[in-house]
Amino acid sequence: MNGKLPSITSKLPAAAALALICLVWFLVCETGAVPAYMLPSPVDVARAMVNGFPTIMDHSRVTLQEAFYGLCIGVVLAFFTATVMDRFLLLDRALYPLMIITQTIPTIAIAPLLVLWMGFGMAPKITLVVITTFFPITVGLLDGYRNVDRDAIDLMRAMGAGRMQIFTHVKFPSALPNFFSGLRISASYAVVGAVISEWLGGFEGLGVYMTRVKKAYAFDKMFAVIIFIVIISLLLMAFVNLLSRVAMPWVQVEKRQDRASAGETGK
Repeated sequence: MNGKLPSITSKLPAAAALALICLVWFLVCETGAVPAYMLPSPVDVARAMVNGFPTIMDHSRVTLQEAFYGLCIGVVLAFFTATVMDRFLLLDRALYPLMIITQTIPTIAIAPLLVLWMGFGMAPKITLVVITTFFPITVGLLDGYRNVDRDAIDLMRAMGAGRMQIFTHVKFPSALPNFFSGLRISASYAVVGAVISEWLGGFEGLGVYMTRVKKAYAFDKMFAVIIFIVIISLLLMAFVNLLSRVAMPWVQVEKRQDRASAGETGK
């Protein structure tokens, strides 16, 4: 119970800020300060989400598929690229600037080219998600590899361990916190990347649905989709947090020990 109370109280400011934003939004719409066709009321948005929930879920199935496939491919490519770059310094110097350059190109500028080259199917959407999610995970892994404890590596070498054993028992476990930090960012980017690619062509997906309701001037439905995308992204980040706790149980043990030490110090 003592551990849960700080966790609950730490979330209260964020919940209060969100409630305040919703209240201001409601008052602005109710007083007529902003026309309804420009900013629908949160009540209208909630009603649109409830009424259109089956349709939104049908489209979200396609978007989540694209985001999931792209994220998985991005993770595999990022792991391979970061590991190779860490192993070979020449490749690191050659590829890292190119990776930086890819992040300076706006996503909205790449999407039309991918649609032109790959058509209106799922392939260009997945490719854009891979491009979007690849960089944060790769950089996270590289930073994790480079910040590993050199004394631990020297100790493993003194005990006769090979490169693969050092990587498995020292380097990769040390890089996991950085990996999950990059994965949290990429998980939220994945859905956004899929939606952006769907804006420019497709038959199903949340981006396609947003384009349709925008052309129909149904902005309450459009806001409902935006909020739905936010909820999906938050759930994905929560899933990554849960996954990181399962993959790194020692981190939770260290946090509990730190809290216990802080409690004893306070006494």
